[in-house]
Amino acid sequence: QVQLGESGGGLVQAGGSLRLSCAASGRTFNTMAAGWFRQVPGKEREFVAAVSRSGGSRNYATSVSGRFTISRDNAMNTVYLQMNSLKPEDTAVYYCAASDRPSVPVTETWYDYWGQGTQVTVSS
Repeated sequence: QVQLGESGGGLVQAGGSLRLSCAASGRTFNTMAAGWFRQVPGKEREFVAAVSRSGGSRNYATSVSGRFTISRDNAMNTVYLQMNSLKPEDTAVYYCAASDRPSVPVTETWYDYWGQGTQVTVSS
């Protein structure tokens, strides 16, 4: 089993930055791909970014490409999401997820473990 815990969410003005962290425990993290998803009330959870086991490959949603950066520190069992140039439409609950698949999954159903989420609110 893997436990994931997100932190770093909060309230920020449009154009600002936030860095989300996701700490993993219960298993060696470098055996798993990791990703970030987000969800707003009344909508489905959507893919944001994903990173491979080694950190060498990444995928991004078109809506965040060029503004968000996903990275990981396997020695610290942590994955990060650096969010710059934030927009009000980035407001959501952000979830960290981990996958046993040897790729960079972009589909929610390919992830096996999920955190509880952290709220990000971007004011205009």
